[in-house]
Amino acid sequence: MRFGYTLLTEQAGPKQLVNDAAKAEQARFSFEVMSDHYSPWLDEQGHAPYAWSVLGAVAQVTGDVELMSFVTCPTMRYHPAVVAQKAATVQELSDGRFLLGLGAGENLNEHVVGRGWPAANVRHEMLSEALQIINDLFDGGYTNLAGEHFRVDSAKLWDLPSTRVPIGVAVSGAQSVDKFAAAADAMIAVEPKGDLCQRWDDTRAQLGVGKSRKVGQLPVSWDRDTEAAARRAREQFRWFAGGWKVNAELPGTQAFAAATQYVREDDVASAIPCGASPQAVVDAARSFRDAGFTDLALVAVGGDQQDEFLKAAEDEILPALREQLG
Repeated sequence: MRFGYTLLTEQAGPKQLVNDAAKAEQARFSFEVMSDHYSPWLDEQGHAPYAWSVLGAVAQVTGDVELMSFVTCPTMRYHPAVVAQKAATVQELSDGRFLLGLGAGENLNEHVVGRGWPAANVRHEMLSEALQIINDLFDGGYTNLAGEHFRVDSAKLWDLPSTRVPIGVAVSGAQSVDKFAAAADAMIAVEPKGDLCQRWDDTRAQLGVGKSRKVGQLPVSWDRDTEAAARRAREQFRWFAGGWKVNAELPGTQAFAAATQYVREDDVASAIPCGASPQAVVDAARSFRDAGFTDLALVAVGGDQQDEFLKAAEDEILPALREQLG
């Protein structure tokens, strides 16, 4: 199993994210993922810089670590033709180290362009059409499309990287797995569901495309003071308790605050490792490994906790993870 670091744009500004990316490579994380948000989940997180500008800078301060968007919605806030251009540019800047993670999006980020928020099945249709456009552009040449959701008029990527950009797709249930398993180079999910991984592998096997990477994500509230870690986890990550079907629908930070007002510290601490125990992180990560995930990105909860976490990751957490799960 490979272990990565999450550059969480909701909890840190652009300069800090770039600095953290360099430090995470020095700490020997195998890959780095970056969220792509227009808004934080909660006011307490307090940030939302433009991920693609930050990714360009990160590509210049890192040298070997793989980079990934985790994830970008290519259907409303961004047109898929523009997403293809951005991804190709980051692939060039990073010398072939970039994986384009895509998903059907959240109301939280996509409603800002004033197009409303479609039902889940429509969002999946839009993502499927967007994938077709992005892949056609990655093939080179001109792309034209008059689709149900998008139009593309004589688009071409003029700076096409020599290494094709691989694509990961975020899934949360059977419907999204069935629709995207054969269209992606990697699966992305945030819950350690074995049936999700099994269905993904089975679907790909039935279509003769073989197994692929499966990338998960695990929040960690690291602090020598366990009570402080739990308080911070509740303050900034209680939105995580809602599950993805709920999280995709709420429109803003006030809605997330209202929906999670009765979530207790104990509720969050039972789902997120809180404190300074490498073994607690290993135990939580094991559920992803046992479910069939091949890669796991850790999230250090709290923008001002990154230095302490990265030092612990290098000295304690990553060695323990690799010894027991690698």
